[in-house]
Amino acid sequence: MLARTAKAEDRVLAEALRYAINGVIATTVHYAALLFNMDVLLMPSAGVANLCAAVAGITASFLGSRYFVFRNHAGGVLHQAAKFGLLFGAIALIHGFFLYLWTDLAGFDYRIGFLFALVLQVVFSYWGNKRLVFT
Repeated sequence: MLARTAKAEDRVLAEALRYAINGVIATTVHYAALLFNMDVLLMPSAGVANLCAAVAGITASFLGSRYFVFRNHAGGVLHQAAKFGLLFGAIALIHGFFLYLWTDLAGFDYRIGFLFALVLQVVFSYWGNKRLVFT
């Protein structure tokens, strides 16, 4: 009994570690795209720039979640991609709206707002992926 519990805990810990690694990679892709949009393309709205950058981060996150984090998933790639897209579309809207409020309306630095929005994103994405997408 204790051996099974320890193995289950090891699996959960390994999954959490893979989730963290995948999250760092996807966040790096998202943030790099946001910097590119703001500093190279000179997009006038942090909210819009972030929504565009979210597409790249969401794609990286899906691929990593499907093939690296949640290895014991059931379901076809298109079905999972649709559920993932809906989940992350909602999260991206929340993230973008937060940056719109934080930067465009309040005038605060978009980089700090990105960090705050990221905390919300991590909570929503882990729960949603675990319970809704990769079940």
